[in-house]
Amino acid sequence: METTLVLLKPSCVQRQLMGEVIGRFERRGLRVSGMKMMQLSDDILREHYAHLADKPFFPSLAASMQASPVVALALSGVEAVKVVRQMCGVTNGREAAPGTIRGDLSMSNQQNIVHASDSVENAAIELCRFFRDDEIFDYESGAFAYVYGAGECKS
Repeated sequence: METTLVLLKPSCVQRQLMGEVIGRFERRGLRVSGMKMMQLSDDILREHYAHLADKPFFPSLAASMQASPVVALALSGVEAVKVVRQMCGVTNGREAAPGTIRGDLSMSNQQNIVHASDSVENAAIELCRFFRDDEIFDYESGAFAYVYGAGECKS
């Protein structure tokens, strides 16, 4: 069982798509293990986007991420990182496949609805960035018996 981070970006919050996006993850069978709304600080943005902080577009990216609060989600499931990334689609909404979150709900590279951790290792780092240990819950989901086959799900 893996847990991954998803941020519902201001483009999701402002367009009132939070329920739609969370619902897609839940309908797929992922468990919401943590969720909170927060306003991102300059410090957390510099840390989260350290690989982009020196790029000329970083100020625009930071401003867009601070346009409203975001919703941080911890989502759990078998191969959750890979499943969530596939569900989100490629970064640029214009290039994302129909049926993906970005393909259905985004027309932008920057205003692209969600951030999702790109690896198990980065998920662990990013979850610690946005959640304290006591804000992520490990509970038995009654749905898992109907989401996974026998032996597929080990909590």
